[in-house]
Amino acid sequence: MENSNIVEVAAAVLQRPDGTFLLAQRPIGKMWAGYWEFPGGKLEPGEKARDALCRELKEELGITVEIAYPWITRVFNYPHAKVRLNFFMVTQWRGELHPHEGQQFSWQHSSEVNVHPLLPANAPILRALELPEIYAISNVAELGEDEFLIRLQVRLDQGLKLVQLREKSMPREAFGMIAHRIVAMAHAYNAKVLINNDVALANEIGADGVQLTSSQLAECTERPDIGLCAASCHSQEELRRAEKLGCDFALLSPVMPTQSHPGVATLGWDRFASMVAGLSMPVYALGGLAHADMANARQHGAHGVSLLRGAW
Repeated sequence: MENSNIVEVAAAVLQRPDGTFLLAQRPIGKMWAGYWEFPGGKLEPGEKARDALCRELKEELGITVEIAYPWITRVFNYPHAKVRLNFFMVTQWRGELHPHEGQQFSWQHSSEVNVHPLLPANAPILRALELPEIYAISNVAELGEDEFLIRLQVRLDQGLKLVQLREKSMPREAFGMIAHRIVAMAHAYNAKVLINNDVALANEIGADGVQLTSSQLAECTERPDIGLCAASCHSQEELRRAEKLGCDFALLSPVMPTQSHPGVATLGWDRFASMVAGLSMPVYALGGLAHADMANARQHGAHGVSLLRGAW
């Protein structure tokens, strides 16, 4: 089927500060009436996705969009049409929500959606929404084990929810021991831990997933049998491979110059944005970033930022 036969749709994840998002129930008289969906609608001829988003939310909900970040894109084959859903994270708007089409509204949390049925295209979107904005990478090598564990405890107390354990210079046995401790600490806070490079160790210690290196990604023919699977990417080809493999998310680096890799060519934000545009999986920006870069990262299509030194 040619692209001209794809129905282009702009869809909004309206997010409140508490992390809840809006779902709307399709009214009687529309196709899939009674099903719940993210608000939005079809693009008009020649219309850009963001412009369509703003128009649809004004027409359907009576609100004016102030901040909307491009997010992920999902192509789905319904019996009646093939649609491309261009999702935006909408974090700021003006006006009170009003059901101009008579639809019902419900604020939901990704981990406990209690309205049914959902439109079938939305299941992967809910999984992606469970990912936090910050993805922290361990730094035991520089901080030392004791100091790192102290700082990890502080960050968990502050709400850190996703950690990658990556200690390439540490012997496997020693790494396994500290990894076991870190997983136990994180799980006490409902935080998730991914192990870099080692699927067997991740399964052995009860970690939540694995972070594939770019070389592992090149060799993989199928997704590892594990909870979460992420991939470290540095090119468009690697991103597409991770997407095809079924990875839950990816890291794309280096965005900016880094202390650990001086002189290495960086992507910059414009290239980062062009590389992640249209992907169906979330992508974290990595390389020379800090918490203060979050808004800029999201404006360029990132789900969030991944931090090494800046995380601790």
